[in-house]
Amino acid sequence: QVQLVESGGGLVQPGGSLMLSCAASGSIFSIDTMGWYRQGPEKQRELVAQITSAGSTDYADSVNRRFTISRDNAKNTVYLQMNSLKPEDTAVYYCNAYIKAVGGGDFFQPYWGQGTQVTVSS
Repeated sequence: QVQLVESGGGLVQPGGSLMLSCAASGSIFSIDTMGWYRQGPEKQRELVAQITSAGSTDYADSVNRRFTISRDNAKNTVYLQMNSLKPEDTAVYYCNAYIKAVGGGDFFQPYWGQGTQVTVSS
């Protein structure tokens, strides 16, 4: 079984910072792209940032230059450093990863974490 477990959410004041972490565990053969999505109140889930296994990154325009995604391939972990947080960043943040599980065939399948709440408020 493959699991993604997020940590690092919480309450922060506008202008503050938080770092989210997401660790993949279980019968993992290989991990391709890892990313972070978010879903705010009464909004659709949207891509925040993603990073390939080679380290190429992509960001939503709304977080570019404020958020930084990184990964530690040895630990099967992806991070999201969030700076200059704004109230509109308030959302549940979900980790996503395309993983080829041991004995799971030749294709990468999408896996999701359970989500972690980030609230930006004074």
